[in-house]
Amino acid sequence: MKKVLLSLIVCSTMACSKNNADDNTGTNPAQAQTLTNITYGTDARQTMDIYLPANRTENETKLLVLVHGGGWTEGDKSDFNGFISELQQRLPGYAIANINYRLVANNQNLFPTAENDVKAAIQQLISKAVDYKYSKKLVLFGASAGAHLALLYAYKHNNGEVKAVGSMFGPTELVSFYNAPPSPGIPFLLEAITGGSPGTKANIYHESSPYNYVSAQSPPTIIFHGGLDVVVPPSQSVKLKDKLASSGVANQYVFYANQAHGWFGTTLDDTFDKTVAFFQQHVK
Repeated sequence: MKKVLLSLIVCSTMACSKNNADDNTGTNPAQAQTLTNITYGTDARQTMDIYLPANRTENETKLLVLVHGGGWTEGDKSDFNGFISELQQRLPGYAIANINYRLVANNQNLFPTAENDVKAAIQQLISKAVDYKYSKKLVLFGASAGAHLALLYAYKHNNGEVKAVGSMFGPTELVSFYNAPPSPGIPFLLEAITGGSPGTKANIYHESSPYNYVSAQSPPTIIFHGGLDVVVPPSQSVKLKDKLASSGVANQYVFYANQAHGWFGTTLDDTFDKTVAFFQQHVK
């Protein structure tokens, strides 16, 4: 799956930076800090970067968790580095966590490995809220495969801590994605990451589809999709939008008719603007 163009915005220098492969609780809430490659497991991919704003508190500072794309087989948290400074400027009251997860390769780390990694990373972030001085109010945002994983956590594993979730062109219902692919390679990709087809791995396809876990208790959701997307069809987002609406869940669907699987420039600015406005409306 094609990577979204994420390196177009230059990150500003943080007030304080620390590179540490181990969990770090000696943070100063009066200062902005960057903690890189914090581990949440034993695998080299089980790491995350955490950006903590100055003057944060356990009551007021919310946490935004970013999940990168790459078709569950490639990609890295560094793909989102270009988003960080922009999000810090637009959401100054938020801490940000940018996570990695294990990728499917050589028939290893098949579903639900990535799902379990996102769950483990978020649970660790929640457990460290007091140490890092942010609240347990979370919002999730992902692109492509990362959007799929963010949605899956928000609908399937959320215990009330996720207050909103954002998706940029993420797959939402894997059986229809397999049966009506926008390109011939999609069924092969899905078989590679699940270990089979919907006929042979029905449980995995069901359990790995965010669509199947939407309920009236699901968090508010903002969805972005391009009309020229030949990687994930817009129908995947429309399907989710309709399920959210029928379940009474607050949602917003933004359709860019002339965009493909990823965008930049004024369209990306619009995505940021609408995402921030949505979070401000629904996350108190």
